[in-house]
Amino acid sequence: MRHAKRWLYLAHRWLGVLLCSFFAMWFISGLVMMYVGYPKLTHTERLEHLPPLRDVPVALEPAQALQAAGVSGPLQELRLAVASGGRAVYLATPAAPNEGIPGKRLRNAAPLVIDANTGAVLREVTAEYAMASAHAFSAASAEGGAPRYLGQIDEDAFTHSRALDMHRPLHVLALADQADTWLYVSGTTGEVVRDAPRTERLWNYVGTWIHWLYPLRGNAFNAYWADIVNWLSIAGTVLALTGTVVGVLRWRFAGPRYKSGARSPYPGAMLRWHHTVGLLFAVVTITWIFSGLMSMNPWKLFDSGAPALRTAAMHGGPLQITPMASNPMASVQALLASASPNTRELRWARTAGTPLVQAWAPTGAPTVLHAGTAQRHRLTPETLYTAAARLLDAPVQRTVTLTDYDLHYYDRAAHTMTGGTDKPLPVMRVVFADAHATWVHIDPHTGAVLGRTDSHRRTSRWLFGMLHSWDWLPLLERRPLWDAVMILLCLGGAALSLTGVVVGWRRLGQKLKTQSHRIQAAYLPLAAQRAAQQNHRHQPHSHQRQ
Repeated sequence: MRHAKRWLYLAHRWLGVLLCSFFAMWFISGLVMMYVGYPKLTHTERLEHLPPLRDVPVALEPAQALQAAGVSGPLQELRLAVASGGRAVYLATPAAPNEGIPGKRLRNAAPLVIDANTGAVLREVTAEYAMASAHAFSAASAEGGAPRYLGQIDEDAFTHSRALDMHRPLHVLALADQADTWLYVSGTTGEVVRDAPRTERLWNYVGTWIHWLYPLRGNAFNAYWADIVNWLSIAGTVLALTGTVVGVLRWRFAGPRYKSGARSPYPGAMLRWHHTVGLLFAVVTITWIFSGLMSMNPWKLFDSGAPALRTAAMHGGPLQITPMASNPMASVQALLASASPNTRELRWARTAGTPLVQAWAPTGAPTVLHAGTAQRHRLTPETLYTAAARLLDAPVQRTVTLTDYDLHYYDRAAHTMTGGTDKPLPVMRVVFADAHATWVHIDPHTGAVLGRTDSHRRTSRWLFGMLHSWDWLPLLERRPLWDAVMILLCLGGAALSLTGVVVGWRRLGQKLKTQSHRIQAAYLPLAAQRAAQQNHRHQPHSHQRQ
């Protein structure tokens, strides 16, 4: 038992020396991340910087533009917006092949960009083209100003997101605005795909960038980044657990106190504070370090191997836009006339067997129009139920319409890790009776699949979202109570970590000093002997002095 305690103390002591700096960094950077997240361009922000479609000329109808570009295959969707090069373009996303393959995640292909007035296909995004995209983006701002080209990159501190992979390389441009905003323009589509104001860039160096150990990304450590984070988190969890056990064992909750009169045996103020704060914030420290590990989905722990959703089957096949008289399509002008005057983007898609157009304005839900008649279209619940049943080769157990957020469907602020995506209400939840207990959320207004979850991902939601970000609705919905709780806990964790850093460095200094004295003690007799020999050699012998 004595040996076990000894090893327990030693494990905590030296793991603390190695990891307390990381703990302090994680707690302090986590506090920053509560208010400044990793740079991202949300759907709403993108729309706000697009000019209204009614104000720009569009010479070609969708079928004409696709024909001019030589595109005849099926599409996943087709968009029209002034989104690339400062001109109106069609962005045609090809249909995803081989959907429904078990365990295979399908990655979206980059859309083909077609000029809406000439039918020319974008073959290369030059620096000049990127400048035109950035200028059009900044023109929506009152400040405007000519953008300054900074160069082309594959990846930097603010573009590590895997969602940007289809857009690499990226063009970087600086706007002449008060926020000193950097824009990142796609090297494949010419769209602005990320903005990063100076405030976000600076705060990220003490926030997300350091919290996620992004200094290890984009260099020789990139291939090992996930493993490094995983093993540091595992070691950190062990450190927190051993510290809790040591703290409980050394604290005298009852009975006689230590000779000092305190319940903690440690004489120094820093050690005593570390012991006390550690007991107060032990649980939250363990849960935060462990849940941080869970956020990494270590070694694909939460991958269920479930097949991809058969969205094409749900919608009755991919989108087909042809200039056939038997399948007439409403003109762009007719669609815009039926939509909001502030419409910034038209999006064609096949939904529940019907070709529909979503007319998006910067705020509010899109106007849903029939692609053939340009009349407003309403999807009936029965139509959606029937269509959703084709998403998986499994029976539907039940459907539920949510009018309020719950523990598995909720909204977070745009700057947060899980925020920035549309979470409209009401929403349809389709529960499948498959081996993975799949839930699918569908927007009843547009028919769009908003997301899926299964038993593995719901477990991840509890072990990461709940334990790490405290995504608990009764608390999230009562801000600033959530802020006060999180700030208090972060400060407590930071105090625990910083006192641990001081204690660890003192211990390390003592250890090094002791080792130095031992080396000196072992070396001095030998050095004295050598010095005596040297002196003896240089002294003249007695017969030479005579």
